[in-house]
Amino acid sequence: MATTQPAYSSAENTSVSNTALIESTSGRFTDRLWDETKVLRESIDSLEFLRRLGDGTLPLDAFRTYIEQDKLYLEGYSQALSLVAAHAPNPQAAGFWSNSASTAATVESSLHDGLLTGGILPAETSRLEHSQACLGYVSYLIATAATSPYAVSAAAVLPCFWIYAEVGRDLAASAREVLDADPTHPYAQWVSTYDAPEFHESVAKARDLVDAAADASTEADREAMSEAFRIASRFELMFWDSALHPQPWPAS
Repeated sequence: MATTQPAYSSAENTSVSNTALIESTSGRFTDRLWDETKVLRESIDSLEFLRRLGDGTLPLDAFRTYIEQDKLYLEGYSQALSLVAAHAPNPQAAGFWSNSASTAATVESSLHDGLLTGGILPAETSRLEHSQACLGYVSYLIATAATSPYAVSAAAVLPCFWIYAEVGRDLAASAREVLDADPTHPYAQWVSTYDAPEFHESVAKARDLVDAAADASTEADREAMSEAFRIASRFELMFWDSALHPQPWPAS
């Protein structure tokens, strides 16, 4: 497939001023992070991949690519979450991040295995390896969780919780409409689970922990948290887009 560059908005590269960092629509630090990444999130919402995933028109080979890459991503994300847990300031925070790591490594990964081996998707045609977006994303998260203060690493892993949940709400609604028209659709049933209440509860807890970490941090660390959240959000955009518009590795 020809390489296609994702339609990123140039406005995303605009530097966030110190004033913008301080101002937010509410007193919560995580709301400030959400405000700062508005253009990025709008770019995610407008991706062709997500539109076609929701309305059931995504080609099955592209869906398989997404599931394969998401499985690889979850392996790395679980490692990053485990590192965040190891640096957590209290047992409650450590328990949440540790449980999230376990869920990513076992429950979510097993769902992906079922899809990949269940005969619904096209057979594997090549050796599975990380895409550029996937490898960049997990490498960034693991490195940040291993080397940065707890507050910064917690902010870095938050977009995967939060953006996924917001995207999932819209996808699930679209998938239910697809299932009403075609109950045998090959992947709409799986997409319809994106809006699980348990996942939104996890998002709320993750936000609470990041807010608490921000409250206990210096202004310099809070600025680093904003940067980490923004970088991870960029990778979210690249990861979603690359399933339909892959960027092949240079020939070796």
